[in-house]
Amino acid sequence: MRMNLTVNGERHMLEEVRESESLLFVLRERVGLPGTKNACEQGRCGSCSVLLDGMLCCSCLVPAVQARECSVTTVEGLAGQGGPGEEDGPDSVQRAFLDAGAVQCGFCTPGMLLAAHNLLRHTPDPQEAEVRQALAGNICRCTGYQHIVEAVLLAAEYRRAERGALVQPDGAP
Repeated sequence: MRMNLTVNGERHMLEEVRESESLLFVLRERVGLPGTKNACEQGRCGSCSVLLDGMLCCSCLVPAVQARECSVTTVEGLAGQGGPGEEDGPDSVQRAFLDAGAVQCGFCTPGMLLAAHNLLRHTPDPQEAEVRQALAGNICRCTGYQHIVEAVLLAAEYRRAERGALVQPDGAP
């Protein structure tokens, strides 16, 4: 099957996509973006999380043909999405993960970053319990989660500071 897929803002025309191929396979093997990780292939670990038309999903569970004509954001596409001044660098969530020491082996990190990014899009100032709930579908075997939770809360702080920097002293944006 032939299909169009927009990944990180770039349109891809894919040829001979089999009905049995997952979106995860297409992203890694056909589009050449290895950031989305392949672990459980059952939607239980979250390492393959992407945004599909703005909705967080496990790409291992999505048949690629169901994603045709859709827009996908992978971890490689996060840079520049956190706020002003990030067009060429890491997004605020990526920076916070580094600053908080929330990355160890890195295998769960792409899915955690997408889940955190998704949470902060919908809940800009989350409480710790909301962060833990948003990350519940992602498994990490290295960090014990505390640094990851702290990183998401730090990313929210970064974004608040960026929003504040956009407001002029007279209160006008």
